[in-house]
Amino acid sequence: MAEVNVDIAQQSSQGQNLPLQDRVAIVTGSSRGIGKAIALHLASLGAKLVINYSSNSTKADDVVSQINSISNSSLRAIAVKANISDPDQVKSLFDAAESAFQSPVNILVNSAAVLDAKYPSILNTTVEDFDRTFEVNARGAFICCKEGASRIKRGGGGRIICLTTSLAAAFKPGYGAYTASKAAVEAMVKILAKELKGTGITANCVAPGPIATDMFYNGRTEEMIKRVIDECPNGRLGQTEDVAPVVGFLAGDASEWVNGQVIRVNGGYN
Repeated sequence: MAEVNVDIAQQSSQGQNLPLQDRVAIVTGSSRGIGKAIALHLASLGAKLVINYSSNSTKADDVVSQINSISNSSLRAIAVKANISDPDQVKSLFDAAESAFQSPVNILVNSAAVLDAKYPSILNTTVEDFDRTFEVNARGAFICCKEGASRIKRGGGGRIICLTTSLAAAFKPGYGAYTASKAAVEAMVKILAKELKGTGITANCVAPGPIATDMFYNGRTEEMIKRVIDECPNGRLGQTEDVAPVVGFLAGDASEWVNGQVIRVNGGYN
């Protein structure tokens, strides 16, 4: 992540020229993986960040330190523990953002997710695993979107961005519950974009393909990983840095005419 820190330092010297200067962004699940890369990228664009985590405070604090170490004066990032499937905790997440930065939230990025590393068929998926997947991925996204629709600053520049998956268009075996949970989010966000008419808030999804994160590697054999790489026209796994700039674009003013869309970031993998 050293390169990201350099980028933050270089961008911070440009002050008000930054596209997200002093806008407040909540990124759920941002202590690691794609969420972390998104948080660091938004910080490099000038945003103030709420780093949300569910269990590992050390990793969240590390991300906060990376962002705040660049600023000589004002607070640029805080870490807040919250289970996104709990409405009260999501409310507290927004409360913490408003209190820390004395500003309403401008941007919500919902990146938190779970994936069953057993990759079971639907026949072999337990009801408990199905419920857990939907609790975090679908219910969590719903609660975050619901709170965001109520709390994000209106009048222009408000952004709701949900991370889904390119599997929602690929329908590959072994991902039944996960794919269904993310497809539900895509449907919900498309409807939300229409329901937010007149607010100046847009709602979109970013749907990554296979990305080299702990969640991707968990439970996969070398053979499984090779098969995924072979199926990608670009001949490699995606990196978190492939996804973050797309979210950065959607978070900014240049994306105002992009609304209710699902952007698949997958190197041609499907």
